[in-house]
Amino acid sequence: MSDDLSALPSDDGRLAADIERLKAEFPKTRELYREVCALLFFRFGQTPTANRLYQLVKRGSMGTPAAVLGEFWAELREKSRVRIEHPDLPADLGAAAGELVATLWTRATASAQAELDALRAEVEGQRAEAEQRVAAARGELGRTETALEQRTAALLAAQVEVRELEKAQAEGHAARQALDTEIARLKAEAAARDRELEKVREGFSRDLDKLRETAERADERLRATEKRALLEIDRERGAVAKLQKEIDEATKRADRRDADHRRAVEALQAQLGDARHQAGVLQGRLDAVQATNVTLQQQLAAGRQADAREARPVRAKSAAARPAAPRPARTPGPARKIPAASTPSGKTAARRKKRG
Repeated sequence: MSDDLSALPSDDGRLAADIERLKAEFPKTRELYREVCALLFFRFGQTPTANRLYQLVKRGSMGTPAAVLGEFWAELREKSRVRIEHPDLPADLGAAAGELVATLWTRATASAQAELDALRAEVEGQRAEAEQRVAAARGELGRTETALEQRTAALLAAQVEVRELEKAQAEGHAARQALDTEIARLKAEAAARDRELEKVREGFSRDLDKLRETAERADERLRATEKRALLEIDRERGAVAKLQKEIDEATKRADRRDADHRRAVEALQAQLGDARHQAGVLQGRLDAVQATNVTLQQQLAAGRQADAREARPVRAKSAAARPAAPRPARTPGPARKIPAASTPSGKTAARRKKRG
């Protein structure tokens, strides 16, 4: 029942819904205000006022709801009058009877309205109490739902944790089995390695004994070799000393020969200087002779040319008087002297090369 009461809309909500419905049914403003007055007075038990009407309808001017409200009250008063029309009753008695009936109806209406207001107030109180209970129930339901959700979440988390633990346990069991297998394998390998190590130790002991024997024999050979080496070193030292003496003597002989060579070179250099001096003197004399020879050759050539010019007319005349006879070829005198003049120049050039 409390849920049903909380589901009922409030008076303001129902009033607003009814006004919206009336706006759709009565497009004219005055008719709409009149219907809203009747709705407030008869259905909701509220006394309509001009401001209240304007706030609810919000149409036209402020004078429209006031005029419509005046018409509504006049019509209501007119309708509330009771007219008793009977042909046998006097007019004043009929009016008094009507007034009495109207007064009774007004009082009955007021009493019914009061009872209705009391019932409405009681219903409103019950509804408010029901709403409080509903709100409390909703709060409790919310807390219950929250607690249920928390417990559900905790349960789910616990289930997930249990699953993870089971999974971890299974993985741990599998890992333990794998470790047991690995440990067994490692133990087997360790046993095999121990056996191999024992074999290696035995072989190493045998090899060590052999190496010791070999080392002893090598030590004996080394001592014998050392003795032979010491003897060889002594002999080599004697040979080295002997060779050193021979080297010293050879060095002394080389020094003496070097001194003799230096003295011979100095004597030869002195002789060479004298020869170069003599060659220079001879070269000067040769140059003077060559110059004289050149002068003589020039003079001889000039004389031959003069003799040739003088002999040409005589030869022409004798050639015309007698036939020409073969003439023996003769070699000019100066031609035989030219090689003699050229020979000293070749010797001079050779001497210059030697001096240079």
